[in-house]
Amino acid sequence: MIENFEGFSSATFQFLGNLCDNNHKAWFELHKPDYQDHVLRPMQALVSELGLFMLSIDPDIEVTPALNKTISRIYRDTRFSKDKSPYKTSHWITFKRLRKEWKDFPAFFFEISPNSYRYGMGFYDASRQTMDNFRESIDSDPRSFLSVISFYAGQEIFTIEGEEYKRPLKADIPKEFQAWYNRKNLYLICNRQIQGSGIDKKLISDLMHGFEIIAPFYHFLCEIAVRKMPNQRMEAEATIRGLARKR
Repeated sequence: MIENFEGFSSATFQFLGNLCDNNHKAWFELHKPDYQDHVLRPMQALVSELGLFMLSIDPDIEVTPALNKTISRIYRDTRFSKDKSPYKTSHWITFKRLRKEWKDFPAFFFEISPNSYRYGMGFYDASRQTMDNFRESIDSDPRSFLSVISFYAGQEIFTIEGEEYKRPLKADIPKEFQAWYNRKNLYLICNRQIQGSGIDKKLISDLMHGFEIIAPFYHFLCEIAVRKMPNQRMEAEATIRGLARKR
């Protein structure tokens, strides 16, 4: 049975910090109950309490509070990495559509690390085609894009991040678009340091408030993503329009 979300206690971040210093199988097996009690179960509770809210944003989002569904596994894939540490020292949840092309679809996320946490929405690893479609949408209808991003100037929660091209892709990008246009990837993120004894259950309302603000931009990015899949585009756009009318 999944318990109510009560936050992440200081024991959560103590475990993550200790794992950084003892990232090997013998230590983890000895402290596996700490992982289950202070990392996995609070993550499951958080996903469970956010589920209905996330479905109100997009009914196609996966909200099952389980590993490999919304919650990251603790075991690292070290096959192609120089770092052979077996365990992840940051843990996250993602709310995304389950499909083969998931890297080109936006996702909502929340992540904890030993000394910080962050949350936001955007692409995990967008393809060049997806980002070109994004830029094309700006070029073809700049007034509509200004309307989509009108929320940004009036909030102080999220910042724009994502790797940028070293040189401008265009010489005449309007100032109001420059932070968005010249990127290889794009996401909105809120970074916070751990203060006091951890993160209390107010996190639920913080996430709902933040995700509500950026939901219209999420719908816009979904429209960009479906341009790669013409047979799904009409259905997806109808869903997005229906959600926009309800909200």
